[in-house]
Amino acid sequence: ALCFDRQQERSTAEASGAMAPVIKAHELRSKNDADLLKQLDELKDELAQLRVAKTTGGAASKLAKIKLVRKQIARVLTVYNQAQKAKLRELVGNKKYVNTDLRPKKTRAIRRRLTKSQKYVRVNAQPVTEKSGKASTKRVLRQTTGAAKRAANFPQRVYAVKA
Repeated sequence: ALCFDRQQERSTAEASGAMAPVIKAHELRSKNDADLLKQLDELKDELAQLRVAKTTGGAASKLAKIKLVRKQIARVLTVYNQAQKAKLRELVGNKKYVNTDLRPKKTRAIRRRLTKSQKYVRVNAQPVTEKSGKASTKRVLRQTTGAAKRAANFPQRVYAVKA
């Protein structure tokens, strides 16, 4: 029933004639910022006219059109904001400090994880005697401070099993 209502809304809105066709997001992505802002202004003007028609007792098709225009405004704003954020990310590049909203989202656990370069620390192992050879450089797995505290405070339990 919900799909039928949406189709009916579209058909009644398009039958009135004044409605511009629904703009898809992929079509909006090809436009530049000036065009997007111009389209946003047009849609907001159309929404204002529809709201006036609603208060003056307009046709049912105009009332159904309000929802569609609001969705189109949201679509244009979404594409515009995504484009702005992409430009900012490009501008920032690979700097050490980046705004939190420009960093990759991922998950909380992944964000707190050590990076590959931080994960292993090189340890110089000194030779025991002259016969044992030269000093070796060995890589040891490093932990975050939280993981180290957890391991110290909650050690692995040891169980004795009766045979």
